[in-house]
Amino acid sequence: MIKEKVINKVFDKLLSLKVKEQSERVILSVAIISYLIHLTLILLANYDIIQIESELLKNPIGAIYTPFSFVLVYEVYLLIFYLPKSISFYIGKQYEIITLIVIRRIFKDIANLELTSKWFQSKSDLQFTYDTLTSLILFLLIYYFYKNIIKRGNSNLATQKYQTKDIKRFIKLKKIIAILLVPMLIILAIYTFIVWGNTTITDYASGAIAFKNINSIFFDEFFTILIVVDVLLLLSSFFHSDKFHKIIRNSGFIISTILIKISFSTEGIINNALIIGAVSFGFLILLIHNKFENNTLPKNS
Repeated sequence: MIKEKVINKVFDKLLSLKVKEQSERVILSVAIISYLIHLTLILLANYDIIQIESELLKNPIGAIYTPFSFVLVYEVYLLIFYLPKSISFYIGKQYEIITLIVIRRIFKDIANLELTSKWFQSKSDLQFTYDTLTSLILFLLIYYFYKNIIKRGNSNLATQKYQTKDIKRFIKLKKIIAILLVPMLIILAIYTFIVWGNTTITDYASGAIAFKNINSIFFDEFFTILIVVDVLLLLSSFFHSDKFHKIIRNSGFIISTILIKISFSTEGIINNALIIGAVSFGFLILLIHNKFENNTLPKNS
């Protein structure tokens, strides 16, 4: 078995509060620089100084897509950061990520708006409408999701004053998973970016498809990894709690993550419906779970 001191030392090197703050400053700096570079490329492309055919180089509003991508990278880091601390906050970060993906998609597609009287006959205008409404609904659902976590107060196992051996082992496992996720996701991000970039440059037809699916790059595979992690957490949770409502909550969170993963393979209103359905399902699962927690049952029942 890996010694706890070694785990804590590696964990502090990768996921401590200090590292989190440093990562935030680095990501924000990179986001600002990338935004300025993107704006410069759009300016050069508009004056035919450079010849690059891309939807992201037609409108200055599309430049917002790039810094948002780096904000999403930071959200991925925060998801890993909260994993050992609270399952609920960890799931909440998944919902934040998919919401930011939808908002980022709005910035990418806003340049394609036709702005005609036949709004509901235009595919691009309809998609913009779906995404705008979806982002508002998700924002509201996430607000109530976190509000119900805060109401519980003591849902964070890592900060409980008295911890059983089973709870300590569960927290240790979550720290190990979080540590492994950091290099795994860095490698995945580099790999998917290289593959997508190579496809876009070398093959025009495949590149067009790759650009069409740009919003799912990295995150499709990322949510596959999260499903595996969620299942591990569910199975491991049996060691410290066999309560019915805890099992249902954790199982419900897995279903929610799977629905988000499936949404990447769909388009149009089906995509938006799956995302809203996933977050709504997770929120309702948490809501019912909290009702169970507040319900005082007889010990022998």
